[in-house]
Amino acid sequence: MASNIFLKLLRVPASTQLACLRTGSLLREKAAAVTASGSRRSCSNSPPEKISRYPIPYKKDLPYDIVELMEEVESKGGFLPNVFKVLSRRPSEFRAFFAYYNELMNKDTGKLTKADRELIVVATSSYNKCLYCVVSHGALHRIYSKKPTLSDQVVVNYKIAELTPREHAMLDFAMAVCRCDTITDQHFQSLEEVGFDCEDAWDIAAIAAFFAMSNRLAHLTDMRPNLEFFNMGRVPRDKSKNHAEDN
Repeated sequence: MASNIFLKLLRVPASTQLACLRTGSLLREKAAAVTASGSRRSCSNSPPEKISRYPIPYKKDLPYDIVELMEEVESKGGFLPNVFKVLSRRPSEFRAFFAYYNELMNKDTGKLTKADRELIVVATSSYNKCLYCVVSHGALHRIYSKKPTLSDQVVVNYKIAELTPREHAMLDFAMAVCRCDTITDQHFQSLEEVGFDCEDAWDIAAIAAFFAMSNRLAHLTDMRPNLEFFNMGRVPRDKSKNHAEDN
């Protein structure tokens, strides 16, 4: 179930990806059912949830494809990550952001696991002091890795975290890209020694680079993580209790 939660939260469905790429006129989401007043950039609720220094748009003012994605994520995952709400004020950038996110984080090729990808985000976002990405992707790493404390160790100091040699080499490379170090053949050799190839190096670097941008948008907007992220994946699910509830 834990891995299903992740997929429901952040994976962009193929059908939605295609919809996001379409241009031209877009339908509005049942505007007649929404009763609200104020400007286009007014917050969605009253009183508004403080998740960004920029106002959150009304759902009725957003393009249909974006509303459809947000409602699907919320209905399947139980809550809507605040990054969707904050970035929705710029629909074209929203589509581009999540299209590239999906290519980097949900691809099935290469040697990086989903837990690896999340650990790269945690390490580089910690260096960039991004609260939102550290908290949200730390939660996703816990879900994928089934290791409830490793991402916390990496946030403090990945050099002394309980990592495998492979994970250490991966994060060394990611951090070199994050810090804008001069990348040399030695960096690639260190990756090759633990089983990565040059395409994996590109994947590691691309994730570090993309989230450097994401971290800075979070800083700009003062984006706050959802409370739900803080406890996700920390305590093993009590399967016997859930079985009893189902009966």
